Amino acid sequence: MSGVAGREELKAMVASLRRYAQWTEGAGIRVIPWGARAGAKLEPSAEKGLLGGMEGELFSDYAAAYQAKNLEELRTAIGDCRRCKLWPGRTHLVFGVGNPQAKLMFVGEGPGRDEDLQGEPFVGRAGQLLTDIITKGMGLKREDVYIANVIKCRPPDNRNPEPDEVESCEPFLRKQIELIRPQAIVALGKFAVQTLLKSKVPVTRLRGVWHDYHGMKLMPTLHPAYLLRNPGDKKLVWEDIKKVLQELKKSPA
Repeated sequence: MSGVAGREELKAMVASLRRYAQWTEGAGIRVIPWGARAGAKLEPSAEKGLLGGMEGELFSDYAAAYQAKNLEELRTAIGDCRRCKLWPGRTHLVFGVGNPQAKLMFVGEGPGRDEDLQGEPFVGRAGQLLTDIITKGMGLKREDVYIANVIKCRPPDNRNPEPDEVESCEPFLRKQIELIRPQAIVALGKFAVQTLLKSKVPVTRLRGVWHDYHGMKLMPTLHPAYLLRNPGDKKLVWEDIKKVLQELKKSPA
């Protein structure tokens, strides 16, 4: 193929293959991974590590993100994301902030108004409380930890994230966690806890106890925004944070 006609034919072939890939995905059929040998047995579609076995899917919108070697490459792969219905209302995509080799990672729900305007997670009133927990309570610097959210774009009027929005954005969070590989994760509030642990159990019943997240320790606790409304429960979060501090004193496995 050469010239304009060749390019148009190539575009048509790619479009056709993309439609086929989308159809097979909807039908639950796995796309052959890059580099798979002829006759090789394919992995089942069940979860495979943090990335769900999707790394090599030919036309996945997440292929470049799965292949990212660091957080900068991941952010580039996400790009001007339009994978869910939240993008038209955002000012900034809120990726995450902090030390890429952090021993401690905080995961929240999603950006609010201040976060959307500044492009950084936890910078509003709840963010100031989280900063106080990190700096005054734990004796750490905010830049020593890593902070991210389940979803990267602000829902309208700060409503709760919807299941399809979480599903669209969760692969990026999982990749962030894989790249950072923290010694401990603190999941803040209902949506972070239930998304990471795949559980509908209330946070009040899960908090205070270590859970396993793909070989990493995860501590569920209450969201700082909840504490602003219920300051009497700050003592519960402090109990959880003390356990996190004890864990951080240990050498990672």
